[in-house]
Amino acid sequence: MSKQKKPARPRAETPKGFRDYFGAEVTQRQEMLAKIAAVYHRYGFDALESPAVETVESLGKFLPDVDRPNEGVFAWQEDEDKTWLALRYDLTAPLARVYAQHRNDLPTPYRRYAMGPVWRNEKPGPGRFRQFYQCDADTVGSANPAADAEICAMLADCLEAVGIERGDYLVKVNNRKVLNGVMEVAGVLDPADPEKFAEERGIVLRAIDKLDRLGPEGVRALLGDGRKDGSGDFTKGAGLSDDQASIVMRFVVANSEIEKAVGEIATDVIGEGLPYSRFVRALSSFDESTGRPLGIDPAAGVYRSLATTKYLREIVGHSRAGLEGVDELEEMASLLSTQGYGPDQIVIDPSVVRGLGYYTGPVFEAELTFEIRDEKGRARQFGSVAGGGRYDDLVKRFTGQAVPATGMSIGVDRLLAALTAKGRLDAQAEGPVVVTVMDRDRMADYFAIASELRQAGIRAEVYLGNPKNFGNQLKYADARGAPIAIIEGADEKANGVVQVKDLVLGAKIAEQASVEEWKSQPAQREVPRGDLVATVKRMLG
Repeated sequence: MSKQKKPARPRAETPKGFRDYFGAEVTQRQEMLAKIAAVYHRYGFDALESPAVETVESLGKFLPDVDRPNEGVFAWQEDEDKTWLALRYDLTAPLARVYAQHRNDLPTPYRRYAMGPVWRNEKPGPGRFRQFYQCDADTVGSANPAADAEICAMLADCLEAVGIERGDYLVKVNNRKVLNGVMEVAGVLDPADPEKFAEERGIVLRAIDKLDRLGPEGVRALLGDGRKDGSGDFTKGAGLSDDQASIVMRFVVANSEIEKAVGEIATDVIGEGLPYSRFVRALSSFDESTGRPLGIDPAAGVYRSLATTKYLREIVGHSRAGLEGVDELEEMASLLSTQGYGPDQIVIDPSVVRGLGYYTGPVFEAELTFEIRDEKGRARQFGSVAGGGRYDDLVKRFTGQAVPATGMSIGVDRLLAALTAKGRLDAQAEGPVVVTVMDRDRMADYFAIASELRQAGIRAEVYLGNPKNFGNQLKYADARGAPIAIIEGADEKANGVVQVKDLVLGAKIAEQASVEEWKSQPAQREVPRGDLVATVKRMLG
């Protein structure tokens, strides 16, 4: 008789493209979400929690950069009614369904925020996971550019609330209508037939989006016949004529031209032509006693906006869509300046090309401007951590009627990574106070100590392992990141005292101090049992 094989044990591993989050990571995310939610709430937005699962029909084909409705999502078919369901790939598509379903019971405009995980069935890569957190805020039912300006202001406030200091980020604003105007003037967009020149327009958009990587010359080549890279690979171009390409290139190099225009405005304002960065500093306000800058004069942003919109008007010519987009940017800039948001926080930036097939008006992106070091020690920019824009066609899929909407999404995991790289988050959160066990028969006493600490708002736990080896208890406390260990043996109990061991100070002394310093700064002290809670509070403070 053959011997039966034992069933194979499952492999203990996370699915490809997913990861586990432990202790400090979870706590830090929760704290960040709470800070962002407080800003959203302050602006009058209400929380919404919708299911993680939607019908594929509801999700539609709005996932960026895909053609088929269910491409890029985790989907399955129900056995009973054959309905296709899928995990949500973002928090915006569910919002469209919610608003369409409950619009008669919701105020107009409806302002909501939502936070939670989303799932993308995409090829994972370094730092790119199939499950990640998003933190969204949207206004549905208002076509007023003031709604877009409010989202940008709220985004700036959120970044500062979580610890990204002013000067370390920039919210950049552009408008899809402006680019449509450029395309129209260049002859690759026919307002009467939007599908005409779709292939050429797609190549142009992808070329513009590669400006940072290819530079103006590389973009110009892709607008024409095409471009051959260093390896010899050839990429087909849009086939534009020189005149057509020149119109698009005026848009591509807009920022450098605007810089020159700001210099001209600086000459008129303060009598000296300055690069924009120096012009902004010249309009800074300072504390006279310390000489430190108090903030950027919003007037600097007004001058930048004037130069930008003047330049964009020249490019879009008589395009109705283009001029409408410039008007919206001007109105947003005026509203933001009036509220005190300067050019060190929010700027109009024509280089922002963000999911333009999805958006219908203003688009914005929050970029972190400080440098970090990669794994090879090279300096690099961290890049974008949030973005959004106006999407007036999403709810229309359900209602048949156009419903204006605008919103933003913050990439929580990227933002956490940025704060960690900047050194503004501890890699390991402080652990609980550990109450050691000196006598197994006196567990009630130890739990009484832990209970008193908890009631005072102090995180605490009793050691629940084998108490035989006291050294192992202290090793456990170190592994937990505990700041303090409490020790109460039979002698301490009889004398009405406890030993309080400062583990943080003890570690520093062990690393740096001499024997004399060790004796003069003991990391362990004896205190009356009745003073324990007050002593621990002082030490933690």
